[in-house]
Amino acid sequence: MKNGKSSEEHRRQAEEEKGSIAFAIVTVSDTRTPETDRSGQAIREMAEAEGHQVVATRIVRDEPEEVAEALEDFSGSGAQVIVFNGGTGVSKRDRTYDVLSRALEKELPGFGEIFRMLSYDEVGAAAMLSRATAGTYRGCAIISLPGSTNAVSLAMEKLILPEIQHLAWEITR
Repeated sequence: MKNGKSSEEHRRQAEEEKGSIAFAIVTVSDTRTPETDRSGQAIREMAEAEGHQVVATRIVRDEPEEVAEALEDFSGSGAQVIVFNGGTGVSKRDRTYDVLSRALEKELPGFGEIFRMLSYDEVGAAAMLSRATAGTYRGCAIISLPGSTNAVSLAMEKLILPEIQHLAWEITR
């Protein structure tokens, strides 16, 4: 509790002050196209259904330079939160986590921990293979999720949408 305020009070104040949040969505994949990007579409649909706006989207290959370029471009685009999906596993091609973890100014380790806990209920021990993470970068919330539609839906429903206004408010106050 900070200044005598509960997290619930902070959420209410954040909702009043922040209102609609501007999202950018980056899908990291060597194979997805705008037509086949079901995970990016799910993020968009869920954010917009809650009254938020998607101000930018991009599909990039799982190449460190392309992930870093999207981070740089979107962190200066007016987006308050950038959601990356894909590239969080442990295969040789999964590089999203590596790029973003080096760039984050403040990491939110609880995000990945809770995401993996929730994922465990759905996929069992395979949840430990996810390197989902979140943090801050240049005044934006950065969230990195696995590329599966089930994973992004779980994260949006249980973690991101319930706290996104509060997170955006905390980053800018």
